[in-house]
Amino acid sequence: MAGRVPPPAQPPPGDLPRVTLWRLRGNPLRRRSDLLQAWLGIGLLAAVLAAAPVVALLAGDAARRHYARTALHQAETRRPATAVLLRDVPRHPEPGSAEAGRTRYPARVSVDGPDGRPRTVRTEVEPGLRAGSTVRVWADRNGEITGAPLTAEEIRSRVMGWAICAVLATAGTGVAAYGTAALAVRRHNLAAWDAAWARTAPRWTLSP
Repeated sequence: MAGRVPPPAQPPPGDLPRVTLWRLRGNPLRRRSDLLQAWLGIGLLAAVLAAAPVVALLAGDAARRHYARTALHQAETRRPATAVLLRDVPRHPEPGSAEAGRTRYPARVSVDGPDGRPRTVRTEVEPGLRAGSTVRVWADRNGEITGAPLTAEEIRSRVMGWAICAVLATAGTGVAAYGTAALAVRRHNLAAWDAAWARTAPRWTLSP
């Protein structure tokens, strides 16, 4: 059709890789700040890759020692006990289902305290149990119902979580540092452009 503007020509495939790391490629338009920003990014990337395993190891080791001490303290201050259910527990709407196997209902039970006397406490039990049923619980030194001591698998899981968080924090610090540096470089470039235009503008102004 006459007068139709042809679409812009696409760059040949051989020129596309040249866009990558353009700040490191020599060209007349590249500024010193562009080269500085490129090397800063490479340096921060290398620093993050080098620091991440070390940070993960240190964080994981600290978490392992902390949770190992916690598990030892829990094992020394908690004891398994047998509790007697005082009232019937409602049945699950879908008995025998996977959800019913995971569901726990609050209930009152009787358990012997540290002094040997029975005391009434609340805990969570499986649905459908009848009054008089016995359930295994963990109690602390005061006779209060509590959780079981941390297992080795739970400790490993928490250690892995802290190690992953440490790696993510290291990567986030690197990204934040690069973003701050890139913003400073951009402001420097804008100031340089303003100064250059202030010197050039009078020569472009036509006299009346």
